[in-house]
Amino acid sequence: MKKYLSFLTGCLFIITNMYAQRTPAFITDSLDIYVERALKEWQIPGIAVCVVKDGKVVVMKGYGVKEMGATDRIDENTLFMIGSNTKAFTATALAMLAVDKKLSLDDAVIKWLPDFKMYDPWVTKEANIRDLLSHRLGFATFQGDFMYWDSDLTPAEVREKFGRVKPLYSYRSRWGYSNAAYLTAGEIIPKVTGKSWAAFLKDSLFIPLGMNNSLTLSKDITTAPNKAMGHTVELGILKKTHYGRLDNLAPATSLSSSIQDMSHWVMAQLNDGKYNGKQVIPTEARIQTWSSNSIISNVSARFNKAHFLTYGLGWFLHDYNSRKIVWHTGGANGFVSSVTLVPEENLGIIVLTNTDANNFYENLRDEIVDAYLDQPYHNYSQEGSTTSINDQKEELLWLKEKRDTIAMKLPTTLPIDSYTGNYKDDVYGKMTITLENGKLTARFEHHQGRYVTLEPLGGNRFLALFSEPMYGMKVWPFTTSKGKVSSVTMSADYVEYTSYEFYKK
Repeated sequence: MKKYLSFLTGCLFIITNMYAQRTPAFITDSLDIYVERALKEWQIPGIAVCVVKDGKVVVMKGYGVKEMGATDRIDENTLFMIGSNTKAFTATALAMLAVDKKLSLDDAVIKWLPDFKMYDPWVTKEANIRDLLSHRLGFATFQGDFMYWDSDLTPAEVREKFGRVKPLYSYRSRWGYSNAAYLTAGEIIPKVTGKSWAAFLKDSLFIPLGMNNSLTLSKDITTAPNKAMGHTVELGILKKTHYGRLDNLAPATSLSSSIQDMSHWVMAQLNDGKYNGKQVIPTEARIQTWSSNSIISNVSARFNKAHFLTYGLGWFLHDYNSRKIVWHTGGANGFVSSVTLVPEENLGIIVLTNTDANNFYENLRDEIVDAYLDQPYHNYSQEGSTTSINDQKEELLWLKEKRDTIAMKLPTTLPIDSYTGNYKDDVYGKMTITLENGKLTARFEHHQGRYVTLEPLGGNRFLALFSEPMYGMKVWPFTTSKGKVSSVTMSADYVEYTSYEFYKK
């Protein structure tokens, strides 16, 4: 009987080990075809993909080119801007300082930053570091980001304006994604360590993890030898875009990295913080970042049961097919990316792309997760690209309707030059509207080089076309009173959903 049990145990061990090391057919047989097809369907110049399973790299491969019209191909060391995937690094750094008893994540922010201010003085006193890292200050998602993103504001000026924005919701009443909150959190690190946020990340994470090519600041990617160029899609046409000037929000969004370097980060996350036998991230720090701090919603996945979506510290958390998924995505001018961990499967997935106009970075992630969880193949990319094409058609139809209205030359409420002049939003600052080549053109105080062309739709409504495609096309309504313009409601896409009221001076 003992021999039989021993034999049975041995068989189970072999079967279990074989199953653990099995690589799904989607990875071995279909991945290259799937990605190459997506390059065309999504108009993505280049993609980098890495899959880590059981502590080993299963896939590490670049597809396509670094820049449209060029031939230099993506490889495992090509740098991409990773946007908000920066947040997990910042949160981990602060969690490490908490483990070392240098601070507590429940410390009031004003303990470390005495100049910290929120719109509500009570929140100024009560807000703690954990609030900053888990997006629970009461702001709507992206509220205020148009002011900060790609602007000439310094970090100190961003924080000052952040403190003057009135949150749409009450403190801790709901989750709302805030880049300026992460900047504020990162500003605590120099107060505790005497090192800048960038230096501390490099010394505490990049060097121990062997992330030798990664960059902390967005300004540095322009001179990097092996880098991807950012792209966007405007009305169905692929275009190059400039690198985002994001160092005034650095702890939220400024990192650039490669699949080679990011694989080390993922390996450490999945190995209880260890990399190459060294404990780089303390266990408790990793646990803190993976623990739910903010409830986002109850969710229902399309094909499998899912029950929750929460936010930890720099990571989104949800369940899928009875597994915990730890993940984040990132967007910067011309780039979107995803980093995903399935701890119970010891699985990590990294997808980096060099256009900001695709959902493939999530579609591929979902396809790989399904493959490893023995779920049916759903071809998320085809579904996503079809939706994207339909959205582009709707956008073109919307624009055609507006163009047709403009061609009718409907009268404006006031003479066209009445809309020119100096405007001011109490928090953002100044915007100037002038007549240039017969068209109204709006320019912003803190976004040098960016402008908006305004074309009349009749009455007080104007079609607003941003010179930067990612900010989209909007309708701006003006208000008038007693024969004068009093204000204009300004809105943009991508970086913020809320609007600004600029009053004419």
